[in-house]
Amino acid sequence: LTFTILLWIGAIGSGLVAGLFFAFSTFIMAALAKIAPSHGISAMQSINSRILRSLFIPLFFGTTLASAVLAIVALLRWGEPGASSMLGAAVIYVLGMFVSTIAFNVPLNDELARVEASSNEAVPVWSRYLPAWTRWNHVRTIAATIACGLYIVAIVAQGHSV
Repeated sequence: LTFTILLWIGAIGSGLVAGLFFAFSTFIMAALAKIAPSHGISAMQSINSRILRSLFIPLFFGTTLASAVLAIVALLRWGEPGASSMLGAAVIYVLGMFVSTIAFNVPLNDELARVEASSNEAVPVWSRYLPAWTRWNHVRTIAATIACGLYIVAIVAQGHSV
């Protein structure tokens, strides 16, 4: 039962994360790019500050932890139906979503946080930030979406209905 719950946490959590990242990739960052840099910077700084104190953080870390556990479970149950889909989902989620976030998006956010939105250095930082952050957000979006799909495949392969 615990294993099945973790699998559902992986599927639902990665789907929710994918949806949030999809919104940033498809319209939020494009909208911020269309306004004055000082306003875009201020808005993104506010988003980055607020997200750290929201329900997104337990979802982000909880789904990552569930995925790490599910990778181990998949290896231990390798011969069982859905194990390869579960392992694929877990690895793609942890590497494509979590590791890329920590390695790329967080340092970019930290750099943006150090900038005064109306300062002379703000525009060059924002000009580098927008394409780089968005590119890595696309990676996170795709990884979380694929992971969600593979977790659903694993659930179905184990005989559970969705």
